[in-house]
Amino acid sequence: FEVRPGIIRTDMTSGVAAKYEALIEGGLVPARRWGEASDIGAVVAALASGKFGFSTGSIINVDGALSIPRL
Repeated sequence: FEVRPGIIRTDMTSGVAAKYEALIEGGLVPARRWGEASDIGAVVAALASGKFGFSTGSIINVDGALSIPRL
C-alpha cells in the first residue's frame, strides 16, 4: 500500500501554517480543515490490521479530498 497524506498539521508544517491556513480557508482542501497525524494513523492502523488481505498495492489518499478532480 502507499499512503499519500495531504496537508497535515505537524511541527514540520508549522513554519508555513499561515500560508496553508489561507489555502485551506480558500477551498484548496474540500474537507476545509487541516489533516492531523491521527488521520494518517487511523489509516495505517487499519492497513496493519490485516483485514485487507485481498487488496494489494493500492494508493490511499488521506488528503481531505485535495486529490479529487474538480471542474
